[in-house]
Amino acid sequence: MSNIKLIIEERPANIGNFMVGRLLPFREKRMVGPFSFIDHMGPAAMSDHENLDVPPHPHIGLSTLTFLFEGEITHKDSLGSDVVIKPGQVNWMTSGSGIVHSERTPEYLRHTDKMLHGLQIWVALPKALEQMDPEFFHVEETDIPTWEQDGVAIKLIAGEAFGRKSPVPVYSPLYFLELKSTSRQKVNIGDSLFGESALYILEGAIESDGHIFEPRQILIANDSKLCEFTLHENTTVYIFGGEPFPEERFIYWNFVASDKELIEKAKQKWLEQSFKPVPGETDFVPLPQQRQ
Repeated sequence: MSNIKLIIEERPANIGNFMVGRLLPFREKRMVGPFSFIDHMGPAAMSDHENLDVPPHPHIGLSTLTFLFEGEITHKDSLGSDVVIKPGQVNWMTSGSGIVHSERTPEYLRHTDKMLHGLQIWVALPKALEQMDPEFFHVEETDIPTWEQDGVAIKLIAGEAFGRKSPVPVYSPLYFLELKSTSRQKVNIGDSLFGESALYILEGAIESDGHIFEPRQILIANDSKLCEFTLHENTTVYIFGGEPFPEERFIYWNFVASDKELIEKAKQKWLEQSFKPVPGETDFVPLPQQRQ
């Protein structure tokens, strides 16, 4: 979770093969496959006296994926992890039964002018793994599968697609892809996708069914197998999705669960401050009230 965010909801509209919306969740489509939340951070320019400081806060029932375009964030958690995430790296934290973490500007950048820009994503866990032990993995940019196909640079940030597999340890069938093109290119990758699928436009534009879509829009496919569009020049998009779960997921604050009772227990545990703490951290984000 970040206090630098842009989450815009709009009523979805079916246009050709896509349902158009802005980031997850929104009312008519709470999840895409196992993906339950997407937070676009920035781009934010911070001066030498402005810093990112998200105190310790808890999660249950999900994995968080942090992927930066610019800037750096220090991640600390209740497992003892203390890692600086930099652009192109993947920070993958699985909360399971419960984890607490903080996100802050690294000490060596706190008195400098800086930028922060990236995506923070929540991926719900399968019901059988919602109460698994928490885990944390940090994946270097050089370990992420990257290749060029038909004039488009593709990066498999997490999951499996195109016969390739990311080293990020996901817990259900999913994919999270980056596509970049410097020239106008037609893309037809439906045969490599499965389950539910959506496309997020970071920069540039795409065309689909005679319509042009621009940055900060998520296009949710009616059928992932019909995923065909045209990238304009200097365009970057992210495609994410996978197999949906048979059960509904409930979200309260940072808690995701298939059973509301798990959320109630987590709320009480946070109120009592009985989650395992983050070493070296003394403050925390209070539980918000009346937020469902």
